[in-house]
Amino acid sequence: MANKHMKNNIDNKKKRNNKQRTTNNSRNRSSTTNKSRKTRNKRNHKVAKRVLVVIIVILIVLAGVFTSKVVMNGGGLKGLLATLFGQSEETRKNMSEIQFLIMGESLNLTDTIMIGRYDPNSQKASLVSVQRDTFIGDNPKKATAYDKINSVYQGKYPEKTLKEINELTGLDLQYYVVIDTQGLKDLVDAIGGVEFYVPMDMEYDDTSQDLHINLKEGMQKLNGDQAEQVLRFRHNNDGTTYPESYGTQDTGRMRTQRDFISALLKQTLKPSNILKIGEFIDIANKNIETNIPIDTLKDYIPYAVEFSTDNLRTATLPGEPKEMNGVWLYLTDDEEAQAMIAQYFFDCPTEDEVTNEMPTLQILNGTSDFSKLKEVVNKYKEMGYNVLKVGNTESKVKQTKITNRTKQDSTTVTAVKDVIKQGAKTETGKDTEDVDFTVTIGQDY
Repeated sequence: MANKHMKNNIDNKKKRNNKQRTTNNSRNRSSTTNKSRKTRNKRNHKVAKRVLVVIIVILIVLAGVFTSKVVMNGGGLKGLLATLFGQSEETRKNMSEIQFLIMGESLNLTDTIMIGRYDPNSQKASLVSVQRDTFIGDNPKKATAYDKINSVYQGKYPEKTLKEINELTGLDLQYYVVIDTQGLKDLVDAIGGVEFYVPMDMEYDDTSQDLHINLKEGMQKLNGDQAEQVLRFRHNNDGTTYPESYGTQDTGRMRTQRDFISALLKQTLKPSNILKIGEFIDIANKNIETNIPIDTLKDYIPYAVEFSTDNLRTATLPGEPKEMNGVWLYLTDDEEAQAMIAQYFFDCPTEDEVTNEMPTLQILNGTSDFSKLKEVVNKYKEMGYNVLKVGNTESKVKQTKITNRTKQDSTTVTAVKDVIKQGAKTETGKDTEDVDFTVTIGQDY
């Protein structure tokens, strides 16, 4: 029995020793694992710190590069937008001016018609109103209501209106913008209203159009509904209208429209409104129709935000209203219109602004290619000639010709002729255009 008891003690001792060794081994392994984990954690922490440092350095470099690009692009809001749109200062230098037709639409009609121009390099812009009753037919003595410029748009045909405007002005407008009245109201409300001087007391009601105008003269903040009222006003219920010195009826309305647009631009382009860009885009998508490509618009936006309305020239295409064949028309004064188009869209001088002794010119396009007018005007301007009038001929002309109107000598005639390097014929004409020469571009050019 003693031996048996001794044996049990020995076995128990072995078990305890084995258990102790197992425990110790487990502790050792655990300790080793913990040490290994700590080592890995420490190593991972060091790697994470290095990665974080690298990321911070990259961000700092990128921020520095971005900031430098913003500065290189002119700084401020313009530089920021130019950089965000992936542009550089070279982008602006290579940009040309943009010309466009603006139409205000209401009830499928367009009573507001304007031609505009914006040059991002000079930061100059022009806005010229075209009377809605402007005659575009062949014979005013046989005119009908369909011979008016605003009738062309009916049925929503902006391309046809664009074509007629080019023929009327001699310009080569490629783009149009049609703005629904609701869009303008929404924009005014989005910027919190527009500070504007209402030029006179306005009280007019037209139940057929659900139009009710009730405004007092003076500076005030107009909301969207009030903005529509001031833009559509022509005369009061009692027939009174704008004073003669301001421009009566449609003439006065167009002046008010241009002044209001100038105020709207000035107040919309404030840097504080940049956060509302998403709202502006939404309003545009719902209420504006245009054929200007989005990539083209994107190029001009950074520079347009810094545009000053002090550089905006506005006017109405010259002419006079007249009743013909029982229809009220607006007959454009071709000579005055040609001078205005030359000044507002070709940067040509007025007669009073001519300072050199180079001949003065009138340039007329006798072809159906409107781009030729700009090409020829630029050639003469580069040579120092004073281009005072530009426009279209009444009908197409086959051969290019130079008309000497002030009996200039043969040397001067040859010099004028050589600028366009064309086999143009020369002729003597009457001194009726207030210029030395008329250059008529023929279909042979």
